[in-house]
Amino acid sequence: MCGVCGCGAADGPGATRDGRAPALAAAARIVRVERDILEKNDRYAATNRARFAAGRTLALNLVSSPGAGKTALLVRTLTELRDRYPLAVIEGDQQTSLDADRIRATGAPAVQINTGKLCHLDARLVADALAGLPPLDGGVLFIENVGNLVCPAGFDLGEAGKVVLASVTEGEDKPLKYPDMFHAARLVLITKTDLLPHLEFDVAALAANARAVNPRAEVLQVSARTGAGLDAWYAWLAGRRADAIG
Repeated sequence: MCGVCGCGAADGPGATRDGRAPALAAAARIVRVERDILEKNDRYAATNRARFAAGRTLALNLVSSPGAGKTALLVRTLTELRDRYPLAVIEGDQQTSLDADRIRATGAPAVQINTGKLCHLDARLVADALAGLPPLDGGVLFIENVGNLVCPAGFDLGEAGKVVLASVTEGEDKPLKYPDMFHAARLVLITKTDLLPHLEFDVAALAANARAVNPRAEVLQVSARTGAGLDAWYAWLAGRRADAIG
């Protein structure tokens, strides 16, 4: 069970089996547990970050709600960029290796992490997964997090930045409903734009809401199916990779 977000718990954080309100001492203990978990995670994240820097590797943490199109975007990206520089993926899912299988079909190496009841990856899991990947000197590591717009926001994995995907099949108010995640974003990708002719969706409103939460975030529109907007995504990757390799 994650002591920070309570995922995997049968009872809510701080609740007792009989439903009574927790004592102050129990509440203080929960706070200590949460602090300890985050401090331990941050130590692993710092080690990961140093490892990425030493290997001149750009590591990006891809986050979204389920079904926003992270894997579809990665499959197309890996297929089109695989001859330019080394690429690899760490796949996070609660169960199955379906997404990792799709990634490996492109020829890119991938390590699957099944989190079970946990709703996010943490830095230790990423550190363990790195042992299963080849060196990526001058390359890009994509970390596809568990589909969730809440828990992954609080866990640094050692990445250079979080890329948040929000599809046009969701809602323009996603950044307002999940501000922590969008506030942590380095880039917001509005995905599945090929579906816009069939939807009542205001792209400008989503972009404005994202920038209201995080004025520093860049916003791009993409379609993994048609390829629309992917040149801008690839240019963004190239710029961040240049920063990573120095």
